[in-house]
Amino acid sequence: MKNDFLSIRDVSTEEILQTFELAKDMKSQPQKYSTALKGKTLALIFEKPSLRTRVTFDVGIQQLGGFSVYLSPAEINLGKRESVYDVAKNLERMVQGIMIRTFSHQIVLDMAHHAAVPVINGLTDYSHPCQGLADYFTIQEIKGRLKGLKLCFVGDGNNVAHSLMFGGAQLGAHVTVACPKGYEPKSVAVQQAVEDAKATGARIEVTSDPTEGAKDADVVYTDVWASMGQETEAESRKQVFGPYQVNKKLMAHARADAIFMHCLPAHRGEEVTDEVIDDPSSVVFQQAENRLHVQKAIMYQLMK
Repeated sequence: MKNDFLSIRDVSTEEILQTFELAKDMKSQPQKYSTALKGKTLALIFEKPSLRTRVTFDVGIQQLGGFSVYLSPAEINLGKRESVYDVAKNLERMVQGIMIRTFSHQIVLDMAHHAAVPVINGLTDYSHPCQGLADYFTIQEIKGRLKGLKLCFVGDGNNVAHSLMFGGAQLGAHVTVACPKGYEPKSVAVQQAVEDAKATGARIEVTSDPTEGAKDADVVYTDVWASMGQETEAESRKQVFGPYQVNKKLMAHARADAIFMHCLPAHRGEEVTDEVIDDPSSVVFQQAENRLHVQKAIMYQLMK
């Protein structure tokens, strides 16, 4: 892994698999790495609230022997109270790594450009690479392989959909995004994933038919219909996305041993029914836990 982790596209297939091996070892033998980042500090910049990102990075750096400093919007207010350049130049003198969870992807790119310490993308409106890697790590853990598997993402073609396409392209997993017309993934993200997929034989597809998308899927994945920043659209989106609910009827089109995934938080009764998310085939909490292990591996690789 290079100096920063901003997108799954920035790392090679080999580097991703090495990260998975390290995460697997860290998960099974956490004490082995308990002083790996002793004395090192990670700044946690949150422009968006979070449960999983906050806890997994906070706990993860501590389990590696380091420390974290939480910075809320009130403390920084990037680009308004203080420029990204000034924040980067201050923090590089005080900490050994920066995790940033924000709205604009450009902010993360600018932070990485200006800061002399590693920058990790904890989420932007364009991508969610830590989530994507943890998702594929979880699938490999359960299925024993990734190449040739089919993942169907049902819902809004958002940042999670982008990272799942990028990850599938790198790892040889086929990814179908089933979404309403007008809510497709960004065309540039689809083009990038399709281009990357040529090297691994993966298929990247977008459809407006959730039944067709879920057909023979090994993994069915969904996310909330209205992400942070889209609250005013929540009611109108419910009407548009109603046919894209993941329920038993939709899951019946997937393979018999298909698993259900969700990056959480889930709006039960909207994008997914209780009977699906609480079914034994649901791995949402294993998936959430694996954020911890994969992110520890990323921090170790960048900050050691």
